[in-house]
Amino acid sequence: MTRLTTERNAPCPCGSGKKFKNCCLDKEDAATSRHDASNPSGSWRKVLEEQQFSSLEEAQEFFSQYIQQQNLRPVDDFHALSPAQMHGALNHPFASPELVRFPEVLDTKPTAPILKLFSLLTDAIGMQGLKATATGNLPRAFCREAALAYWGEAAHQERTRYGGINREDDFGDLHIARLVAELAGLVRKYKGRFIVSRDCRRLLTAGGLAAVYPKLLRTYAEHFNWAYHDRYPELRFVQTAFLFTLYLLTRYGDAWRPQVFYEDAFLRAFPNIVDEVPPTSFSTPEATVRNCYTWRTLMNFAAPLGLAAVDPTSDDLLFREYRVKALPLLGDAVRFHLA
Repeated sequence: MTRLTTERNAPCPCGSGKKFKNCCLDKEDAATSRHDASNPSGSWRKVLEEQQFSSLEEAQEFFSQYIQQQNLRPVDDFHALSPAQMHGALNHPFASPELVRFPEVLDTKPTAPILKLFSLLTDAIGMQGLKATATGNLPRAFCREAALAYWGEAAHQERTRYGGINREDDFGDLHIARLVAELAGLVRKYKGRFIVSRDCRRLLTAGGLAAVYPKLLRTYAEHFNWAYHDRYPELRFVQTAFLFTLYLLTRYGDAWRPQVFYEDAFLRAFPNIVDEVPPTSFSTPEATVRNCYTWRTLMNFAAPLGLAAVDPTSDDLLFREYRVKALPLLGDAVRFHLA
């Protein structure tokens, strides 16, 4: 029988949601024992081997229909998403209208930690601009004022008990908000001063923060490097799969759930990510992936973007546990088309 192949850029028949070239293509010549009926890739190969075809055209037509059916079938590990939907979520998160829509202007005025910092920044910039330091950062006086306004007096005293804010990096939330605002083209430097861009002023005039928030969300998801300033391995795929986490929060976030619920769902959908992490003397690969996922996706993305509440449920600094619940902003900013 003539050998049939999947196109390199098509969704992988194994159901991972990834492109074939990034998934099972390199496994084409693996040992036969790895392609039995318990292996998704082996399953579709077995189906093809059991068929009798009178021509290459007939075989290709059967193959195409079979792959299309498989790619449209819900997968339990994807929590009812099909491989085709997962493929869109991973590779085209902002261009998969059959799965999700991101409105350019929200229906209600959003509230989120990053928006509070953004407002503090743009208010300080005003019409005259805000002078940058010699290293191109926000001035110390503003960082201190913003920290007090953002945290409140009691929390500010607690957070600065062992060291004050002497530079922008000492106030990490503000530092990241500024970087994201610049990446989004909302704030920029001009002649040594931070200024609000024309595009930002246009958006604020037209829709206020309801028009600015979608720009911040997309920039944080697509262009800001989530691995910035943390000590975990690169694991870019944690960020690539951001829409799957938002999908999980949309389905299950109406009630408080432990962070391990979302960790389990992520690892069940993408178990091979553990293979990207070498073991260390203090952590297993799986534990590293779990901690990295919670830190980047839940605590440093969903929480500051106001999409979910992430509250600690233990005081152990090394093995802290959290509970997670979706916030109303998630349904306004990320609109899934769910059955």
